[in-house]
Amino acid sequence: MQFSEQWLRTFVDPQLDSNELGHLLTMAGLEVEEADPAAPRFTGIVVARIVEAVQHPNADKLRLCKVDAGGSELLQIVCGAPNAAAGIKVPCARVGAVLPGEFRIKAAKLRGVESFGMLCSARELGLSEDHGGLLVLPEDAPIGADIRDYLALDDTLFTIKLTPNRADCLSLTGVAREVAALTGSPLVEPEIAPVAPAIDARRAIVLDAPEACPRYCGRVLRGVDARAATPDWMVQRLARSGIRSISALVDITNYVMLELGQPLHAFDNTRLSGAIHVRHPQGIEQVLLLNEQTVAPAADTLLIADEARALALAGIMGGEESGISLDTTEVFLESAYFTPDAIAGRARTYGFGSDASHRYERGVDFELPRRAMERGTALIVEICGGEAGPVEEAVSPAHLPARHVVRLRPARARRLLGVGIDDEAMAALLERVHLKVERVGGDLLVTPPSFRFDIAIEEDLIEELARLHGYDDIPAVPPQGRLQMVESAEDRRPVWDLRHRLAARGFQEVVNFAFVEEVWERDFAANENPIRLANPIASQLSVMRSTLVPGLAANLVTNRNRQQDRVRVFEIGRCFERKADGEPVAGFHQPLRIAALAAGDALPEQWGERGRKTDFYDLKGDLEALFAPLRLHFERVSHPALHPGRAAAVLLDGRRIGVLGELHPVWVQRYELGTAPVVFEVELEDALAARLPGYVEISRMPAVVRDLALVVGQDVTVARVLEVLKAAAPAVVREITLFDVYQGKGIEPDRKSLAFRVSMQDTQRTLGEAEVESAVAALVREAEIALGARLRGSGE
Repeated sequence: MQFSEQWLRTFVDPQLDSNELGHLLTMAGLEVEEADPAAPRFTGIVVARIVEAVQHPNADKLRLCKVDAGGSELLQIVCGAPNAAAGIKVPCARVGAVLPGEFRIKAAKLRGVESFGMLCSARELGLSEDHGGLLVLPEDAPIGADIRDYLALDDTLFTIKLTPNRADCLSLTGVAREVAALTGSPLVEPEIAPVAPAIDARRAIVLDAPEACPRYCGRVLRGVDARAATPDWMVQRLARSGIRSISALVDITNYVMLELGQPLHAFDNTRLSGAIHVRHPQGIEQVLLLNEQTVAPAADTLLIADEARALALAGIMGGEESGISLDTTEVFLESAYFTPDAIAGRARTYGFGSDASHRYERGVDFELPRRAMERGTALIVEICGGEAGPVEEAVSPAHLPARHVVRLRPARARRLLGVGIDDEAMAALLERVHLKVERVGGDLLVTPPSFRFDIAIEEDLIEELARLHGYDDIPAVPPQGRLQMVESAEDRRPVWDLRHRLAARGFQEVVNFAFVEEVWERDFAANENPIRLANPIASQLSVMRSTLVPGLAANLVTNRNRQQDRVRVFEIGRCFERKADGEPVAGFHQPLRIAALAAGDALPEQWGERGRKTDFYDLKGDLEALFAPLRLHFERVSHPALHPGRAAAVLLDGRRIGVLGELHPVWVQRYELGTAPVVFEVELEDALAARLPGYVEISRMPAVVRDLALVVGQDVTVARVLEVLKAAAPAVVREITLFDVYQGKGIEPDRKSLAFRVSMQDTQRTLGEAEVESAVAALVREAEIALGARLRGSGE
C-alpha cells in the first residue's frame, strides 16, 4: 500500500522525521518497502502568469512570452510549448534555478532573441511523464510562490508491505491508528456526520446469500453532476497513493477506500431494475466487467444483481452495463461487508485483481459500511451536487463476525517476552490500539474491535504487546539452558559415520526432492498407486517417492549432460509407502533409507592401472564396507528397477534389508543413462546397527590349513555353502574362505566345483592329524547331507 506522508500527518502528526517514521512503522510490523520523495530535488521555480505570448520573429514553433513571476519587472522568456498562451499560470524557472538532474537555468539567446528563464512542463519538474505542454496551474495560484510549497512537493511516498492478517492498515485511518498508538500522539479521524435525506428515493435490498454478505448498504442520489472536476487536493492524494484520477464519482469512491478502508461502488441508478439482490449465480450467467472482460461466474462467486440481470462481481469489480459515465445524473451508492471466505481467491480465478478484492479477502471492518456510506455521500454532494435519499441497510446479525473475548495471562506474557511489563502497563498498551480490556482475577480479558480480525488467541495479544512496547526496547538476552551429555549406544553407529565411510570410498552426497514424477514410481518401483500430493509445487512433481533410486538416476543424467562420466553419489532420505490393508493402523510408512549409485570407470583415470567400468562387484564391496564388521548375505532376486540377471537381495541375519544390482537395460535406454549404473538401496536403521567387539585370545599354536573342493549343483550359492559349513564347523575351525570356482572338463554341466580353504587352530595345543581329519570329515558330511555335495575326486 502506498500513501502520502503529508496526508497521514493530517490524521496524526508525531514529532518524528520521515526516516524515523519509516523505522517506527517497520518495527511495528508495517514494513516500509520504499520511501520515495514526491518530486525530485529542484530550486528557484515559482508560480508565474503569462501576460503576453506572441510569435517568435525567427521561429515558427517558438513563442515570445512576457511573464509575471512576482518580480518588479516582467521576464522575457522564449517558450516552445504548444499551450503557451496569455493569462495562464505556469511554473517558471528563473535565471539561477536548478531543475532535476542539476540542470541550471541561465540567460540565453534563442534564434536571436534573449530569454531570461524557462517555463516548465510536469515532465521537466519530474512530476509525471506528461510533456505535451506547460503544467497549467489553478487560477488562484499565488504569483511568485515557490512551486514546491504551493504543490506540497516536500512529501514522502511510503510503500508498506503488510502481512495478510493486518488488513486494518490498508487505509490511512488504520495506519494513523497504529502511529498514534506507538507514539502517543493524538489521533484526528475524519468527522463523519450523517447526510440528512433530501428526497424519498429508495431501492430495496435482498440478501439471498447472508452467509457471504451479512451487511449491505445502498443509497440513491439524484441530480448529480458527473462532469464536475475532482478537487486538486483529492487528485493529488490519489496520485500519491498510486491511483489515477478518472472522474469525480470514481475518485470519491477510491478516496473513501483509501481514507477509511471501506470499498464503495457507484451504479448508474437509471440502469437498474427493481431490488438489488446479493446472490450466487443462477444457472449460466455472464457479466461484462468494467475492464471490458466478459466472465461466466463460477457457482461460488458472489454477485450483485437486480431483478433482471447480474450487475457486478461482488467485492471484486463492477459491470460495464450498470457503470456510471459522465452523463450519469442518478447514482446508487453501494457500501457492503463481504466475508473474506466469499471473496478470497475469486479475482485470481478470473485472471485479475482489484483494490477492493485485495481488502475484502483480507477482512474489512464489518461495522464500517454505514459510516463509509455517509462519508462518500457527503463528498459527492459537496463536489458533484445532488440530493441524497435515505440509507437502505440489509443486515443478517446471525452471520456477522462475533468478537470473542481473549484471555491474556500477564505472567506468561512477561515470561515469553522477557520484559517486566506490569499488568497496568499491559492494559494501557492494549487500550491504545482500541482493544477493550477487563481485569478478572490476575488475568486480562480482551475484546478486539470490529476492525481487528487478527486478534483471536493469547499469542496474538502477546505479539501486540511486543510491537507496542517496541522491539528495540526488548533486551537481547543470550539463551540459557543446561547441557547434558547424550547417551551414545555402543551398538549403534551415528549417521555421520555412514556418510564418512561412503565419502572415503569416493561417493558424494546428494539431497533430492521427496516428491517425484509419477512415471518414476511406475518404472522403478512398479508402484501403480503412489501417494499423490494435493497441491504439488510443480505439475511433474506430483507424487511421493517410495524409493531413492530414480532420484539418483536423475542425478546421473544431470552429470552426464555436463560431460561428467564417472559418477558416484549417495543419498540418505525418507521414502513414503502405503500401509498394507491388513495392518492394524491405517496410514503410511515413512522409512529412512540409504542408497548409492556408481557409474562410469571403476577408478579415476590414471597411469597405474588399466581402466574398466564399474560393475556389480565394485558396489557390492562398497556396501559390505559400509556394513563392516556386520556380515551381509546376498541372494538372487527379481526387482522392477534392476537387470533380471544382475540383481540381488541384501540379507542381514536372515532378513531382507534392501537390494543391489545393475539398473534394468530398459530404463537405461529410456532415461538415456549411457552405460548401465549399479545401485543399492538398504534400510538406514539396519545400516546403523553394529555389533560390540568380543575378545578372542590370539593363539600361539601353529595353524593347520586344508583345501576342500566340493561339487554342488549350479543353483547352490556360495553363501549357502558357507552357511552350512560354518554351522557344522567344530570349535577348532577358525576361518573358511572360497578361493576357486571351476566348471569344465571333469565336472557335469549342471554342477560346479567350489574350492574352500579351511584354517584350523587351537589356543592351547597343536592340533593332531586325527583331529584335523575329523573336522574336515564333519564338514564334508554336512555338505553331503544338506546340499547334496560330493568331494571332488571321490567317485570319479
